[in-house]
Amino acid sequence: MQYNSTRNRNLTAAAAEAVLHGIAPDGGLYICDPAAMPLEPGEMLKMDFTEMAEAVLERMLPDYSAELMRPMIRAAYGKFRTPEVTPVTSVGGYAVLELFHGPTCAFKDVALSLLPYLITGAKKLLGDESRTVVLTATSGDTGKAALEGFRDVPGTAIVVFYPEEGVSEIQRRQMVTQPGGNIWVAAVKGNFDDAQTGVKEIFAALPNTRKAALSSANSINIGRLAPQIIYYWHAWASLCRQGKISPQEPVNFVVPTGNFGDILAGYFAKCMGLPVGRLVCASNANDVLTDFLTTGRYDRRRPFYKTISPSMDILVSSNLERLLYLASGGDDTMVAQKMKELSRRGFYEIAPALLNTLQQTFLCGCCDDGKTAETIRDVWEREHYLLDPHTAVAWAVAEQHRSELTGPTVVLSTASPYKFAPAVLAALGQDVPKDAFDAMEKLHELTGTDIPAPLAELAGLPVRHRDCIAKEEMLPYVRSRMEG
Repeated sequence: MQYNSTRNRNLTAAAAEAVLHGIAPDGGLYICDPAAMPLEPGEMLKMDFTEMAEAVLERMLPDYSAELMRPMIRAAYGKFRTPEVTPVTSVGGYAVLELFHGPTCAFKDVALSLLPYLITGAKKLLGDESRTVVLTATSGDTGKAALEGFRDVPGTAIVVFYPEEGVSEIQRRQMVTQPGGNIWVAAVKGNFDDAQTGVKEIFAALPNTRKAALSSANSINIGRLAPQIIYYWHAWASLCRQGKISPQEPVNFVVPTGNFGDILAGYFAKCMGLPVGRLVCASNANDVLTDFLTTGRYDRRRPFYKTISPSMDILVSSNLERLLYLASGGDDTMVAQKMKELSRRGFYEIAPALLNTLQQTFLCGCCDDGKTAETIRDVWEREHYLLDPHTAVAWAVAEQHRSELTGPTVVLSTASPYKFAPAVLAALGQDVPKDAFDAMEKLHELTGTDIPAPLAELAGLPVRHRDCIAKEEMLPYVRSRMEG
């Protein structure tokens, strides 16, 4: 099975090459046909999380033998605080898929606990002895998860860029206190789109050498995306085992969405045979995806809003490129043209027929900070269940579509509420302490819920990374570390 660029199907790569390089030479994203590698639901239902991981990744990444992949999976998911890895709980008529039980308390842990093993495994498979420099732009959660995953991994270094004022204080502290001898962290003066665009420009500007080569820990890397497919299957299987659904019954998934990677993994799962009803794309006030899935016009020329759900504060959703390729039947010429239009003009439009195809699977909606806060408060008061702001966005959008979502509906809960304690406290009508750690303690005292250990220990950790640079300085910043 070969991967190819979304912008030129003649640019191909084996799975290990796609994982190691992260992005295709023409700037496109590596893609395969998930419908050509189906999984049998009846067989998947017999498996636990790690066995499902083996089944999914055997198809998505066939270069890796079972003997190579199995210990990687066991090591990666042995770090989670629950044996289920991604448990499902019933809350107020929805099933909540809890994706925050990993080392950094966010859904990115599911993929980024495994990605370092996939990259080092790819290097062995390809006989690559160069140092791999992993570049990451983060809107909050990817950064810490990637740093934790790649810390002191031999043969690698990692550089993380985050928007200077675009992450929560807890997210920032998670990154700037990260230990490790192969780690660099820098704030970028601007928003996430500035950081992400800067990373893409670095990939285009810096050639790989025998000494050092670039890779990515963002979901543009298929090695980041593939593990996320697992928890859609696991959520469905959990509902079957709980007696909530029959194995043939379609399940809806509501996904808080920024860069479109998480929800795209759900689309991959559907293509591979998972009984999926609708995938609901939930956005905050940065509603570029809502507009696109409603009108077929993607237009990034709009105000950028800093919200209480900062990991979704994104105007350029990179993984949408993969969806356009798959839904159009692999029209690489069209995808290349649309990406060129987005870069040059700031917008593009798709044909009505393609929009209709997308709307057969995807619903969409958005909500502002006021509605997000109201949702946090209402769910706590009614259900005694604490949502983080991103999950609250998904919940609010699920409520918008309640009449259309026939059958069981899963809301993806993507982060611990304690990562955003000040915003959650404010939503609950409380005075908010100036110090984020005091806010965590107050939230604990108010609700009786536990502060996750990885967050509780942050207050006592020293700050190790203080760099703050302009977007124009990102390239020399990385070049100096590749040469070092």
